Amino acid sequence: MNKGKLIVFSAPSGSGKTTIVRHLLGKEDLNLEFSISAASRDPRGEEEHGKDYYFISLEQFKKHIKAEEFLEWEEVYRDNFYGTLKSEIERIWALGKNVIFDIDVAGGLRIKHKFPEQTLAVFVKPPSVDELKRRLKQRSTETDDKINMRIAKASVELATAPQFDTIIKNYDLDTAKEEAYQLVKDFVNKD
Repeated sequence: MNKGKLIVFSAPSGSGKTTIVRHLLGKEDLNLEFSISAASRDPRGEEEHGKDYYFISLEQFKKHIKAEEFLEWEEVYRDNFYGTLKSEIERIWALGKNVIFDIDVAGGLRIKHKFPEQTLAVFVKPPSVDELKRRLKQRSTETDDKINMRIAKASVELATAPQFDTIIKNYDLDTAKEEAYQLVKDFVNKD
């Protein structure tokens, strides 16, 4: 596994990383393909299998772990696993494209450590924890308990920001999108 560039976007839930990644996927000059993560949870809202995530059972997920078929994986919450299948990266590189990830902080750092030269690791920082909470409530996809779990986790995730190659402060979405585009463009065009 050693073909294209890897662009990692990580952040606490509600920081805007998914919106930024979708924006970048629309830029043809970047030659990006989205890495679809595997998840052991059920779809939320409009999420689709094979588009947003590969939704697999907890049992199947554990079989993939045992067979060492993940590039990275994490038990993000109890019995709630996320990971990147090696076959997904191979699929994208076979298309001659660069891989873009929208993944949790721990997974993003694992990819950076495995492929330090090939990876641009970007941390998207929200304006504040209060703003994060407001955005998560606005989504209306999760219970207050889940939102509180995500907020508690966000404090830990925010502390990892300095371990990333760069930090984008998402105080203004249009500015953050443009900054992300320039960073990724420079990275994919350098030898």
